[in-house]
Amino acid sequence: METNLKLTIPFYLDRSFEKYPDNPFLGFSDEKALSYSEVKQKINNVVANLERCGVKHGDKVAILSNNMPNWGISYFAATSMGAVAVPILPDFNSAEIHNILIHSEAKILFVAEILAGKVKDLETDSLTTIFRSNDFSLIRSSDIESFDFNAVSNTKYQVEESDLALIIYTSGTTGKSKGVMLTHKNVCFNAKQSGILQPIFPDDKFLSFLPLSHSYENTLGLLLPMQNGASVYYLRKLPTPAVLLPAMQAIQPSIMLSVPLIIEKIYKNKILPSINSKRITRLLYKIPVTRKIMNAAAGRKLMQSFGGKIRFFGIGGAKLDSVVEKFLIEAKFPYAIGYGLTETAPLIAGVNPQTVRHQSTGPKIEDIELILNDINPSTGEGEIWVRGDMVMKGYYKEPELTKEVLTEDGWFKTGDLATLDKEGFVFIKGRSKNVIIGSSGENIYPEEIESVINNFDFVIESLVVEEKGRLVAMVHLNMEELESKYRHLKEGLDVKIEELKADLLIYINSKVNKFSTIKAITLQKTPFEKTPTQKIKRYLYRK
Repeated sequence: METNLKLTIPFYLDRSFEKYPDNPFLGFSDEKALSYSEVKQKINNVVANLERCGVKHGDKVAILSNNMPNWGISYFAATSMGAVAVPILPDFNSAEIHNILIHSEAKILFVAEILAGKVKDLETDSLTTIFRSNDFSLIRSSDIESFDFNAVSNTKYQVEESDLALIIYTSGTTGKSKGVMLTHKNVCFNAKQSGILQPIFPDDKFLSFLPLSHSYENTLGLLLPMQNGASVYYLRKLPTPAVLLPAMQAIQPSIMLSVPLIIEKIYKNKILPSINSKRITRLLYKIPVTRKIMNAAAGRKLMQSFGGKIRFFGIGGAKLDSVVEKFLIEAKFPYAIGYGLTETAPLIAGVNPQTVRHQSTGPKIEDIELILNDINPSTGEGEIWVRGDMVMKGYYKEPELTKEVLTEDGWFKTGDLATLDKEGFVFIKGRSKNVIIGSSGENIYPEEIESVINNFDFVIESLVVEEKGRLVAMVHLNMEELESKYRHLKEGLDVKIEELKADLLIYINSKVNKFSTIKAITLQKTPFEKTPTQKIKRYLYRK
């Protein structure tokens, strides 16, 4: 194992440029990727233009863009010169983007052409220059007249491990966005430890489709492959099945990072319908032995649809449905679960495909500390606290908020409740802020009830809330599928939906404990609003 590693982005970049100059690095799925040496030249060119704009150590460089090679090039250029990258989620609206640019005091903005309308006519006291991230052409500037594609930087920058690398504004599920300050040490340490958990090799191909402006994809989908000489490919369009499936066939990726919703949709929309289409297969699927054989066959097909070369399919950002995870295990699909937060850069605990354990996120990563605080003696549950080199510096310009989650001796309070088994495997129960207290003081975890609801026919997603002391399930149904199946009913679809709700209520309450029983079901006509990792924004639906 190498020693004397400096945990900064420019150190790892220089190391990879030297070790893997001809390896493919960044590209779109339908084209030849730029090599490490070509990316090096482009980074230097962007650095030179940032210098022309007067960017100095500590200045903020915002990136508002969908995933593309130039996203990483902009990010690496800013962080290589000691500036601070401010990734902005493409889904943020104009008002949110404006607030982030003001709050962060961003001097430079790289914006994708498709998102340029969100910043049209936008002005702040600090913003001097806007570049188009697609081709680095200049949109407007008070410092330069155009982007110089021949400019070269000869400056040697000193970037330290404790220097701020980026500020990530979380959309979160609890309301107001906060600017999470992550140092070079935070993100490089996290990427390095992730590479110990799941070794990455120079011939690995990553297919990246989660937003790079989120710490999950940023650290594990960009820094991790960069540290190890691997290549990363992006989609030109949104990752719909029509776009994603051909890309996987073309690239044949070995590594992919996903959120549970993607694989859950594949299971519910592709795997299950093929099984339920015939009475015989439906009956056979209820028998454990034949179910395992059928799942193994489905797993082989799934592997081929993913390009046939997947050896690590990482799932994080939210809890994976228990039934879907059982399918993945029996399908022998090389999935792995991870747990973390933006504030921890992000990974805290994880497994690789050889060490998965049903419904666990795995043990903590190496060289960090993890404890359960204030453990309930009857359940063994406590709040996860962590300490280590991946813990954020704090929330930008929010010292009071920082004090609420960071203790004086460096423990970060995650707000997640969990249990630990004897081997240190973490089993997440839910967010402490989401816990509903029952009439006799019981802890009710809405996420656990929702996982039951979501396995019922025609349910796409659900949310359990408390209304006047009783539990209510808000349910979003697949109306297209319902209308297709029951369009010939004489009594009409509304009657069928009421029957479905009644059946669902009986189903839920047969699966949960007494104090978690649902008293009513309401229909959610439109999809729930979600965060970038596809968690429902619960605060929007609290009564």
